[in-house]
Amino acid sequence: MTKFYARRRLSIVAALTGLIASAGMLNATSASAALPTPVSASTARTYLASLPVATEVRTGYNRDLFPHWITVSGTCNTRETILKRDGTNVVTNSSCAATSGSWYSPYDGATWTAASDVDIDHLVPLAEAWDSGARNWTTAQRQAFANDLTRPQLLAVTDNVNQSKGDKDPAEWMPSRTAYRCTYVRAWVQVKYYYNLSVDSTEKSALQGYLASC
Repeated sequence: MTKFYARRRLSIVAALTGLIASAGMLNATSASAALPTPVSASTARTYLASLPVATEVRTGYNRDLFPHWITVSGTCNTRETILKRDGTNVVTNSSCAATSGSWYSPYDGATWTAASDVDIDHLVPLAEAWDSGARNWTTAQRQAFANDLTRPQLLAVTDNVNQSKGDKDPAEWMPSRTAYRCTYVRAWVQVKYYYNLSVDSTEKSALQGYLASC
């Protein structure tokens, strides 16, 4: 009897441990998968081959030329919409500001429980877009780019990681969490392809290298 109950207790503990681990995996997956799924690596390679290669031009750039965050629905703007999309158990007030919840940052693997610790990253930075052709767009086109909820362009991440990334392209910066790099470059190429943005030669070489191992 003693051995039976001991084995039964061990089985129950093992089952509970498995359930807890599974719950953790589900939470992490649902949070990190919030970004609209990028195209496949093979499609990204095809897209990349068709992108124009050009020297970047920063002249005239101003972040204010990309109006954001705009109202999306009711009192919710783009930032607040992404916080709700990418978070777990997010609670908002009447102004749509997140008052509680948790956010998993796929760039570095950190989880945050305060919205103030989270930035919404433009995966292809606004300045990078300007350098790559957005300087020729209308304000309405730049606003659409800066608030794009359909393409894999906006993502909730650790604020200081986003600030460290700045306006760097994949030749200069990549997520420290290597498991996310394939997703990152696939998304990068998809966004550039959709918006008909150019790549510079070092950026293209870096993207080719990362995509080759996806």
